[in-house]
Amino acid sequence: MTALPPESDRLQAEIEKASSLVGAARRLLATGTMVDLAALEGRVRLICDGIAGLTPETGRAFRPGIEALITDLDRLDLALRDAGPYADGRWSRGSEEKAGG
Repeated sequence: MTALPPESDRLQAEIEKASSLVGAARRLLATGTMVDLAALEGRVRLICDGIAGLTPETGRAFRPGIEALITDLDRLDLALRDAGPYADGRWSRGSEEKAGG
């Protein structure tokens, strides 16, 4: 396998930052704290754009990290759904009352 291009380090760092943001969001959600997912959305967009620009061979090196991130995002999605109503990517206990719940 050939050496990864220099931008691969930046892409790997973005994947790690996104995973960290997902973990932080899940921890906040577990305490009932409002969660703003805008930063996470931006990171995921950067990652997707970065992966799309890679050759298939280079992209394969990121598959385990991307698969782990997708699993984490799926878990966050389930936690958000279990927590109750949310709007604009944010959730709070008060939003249930506003939604008539």
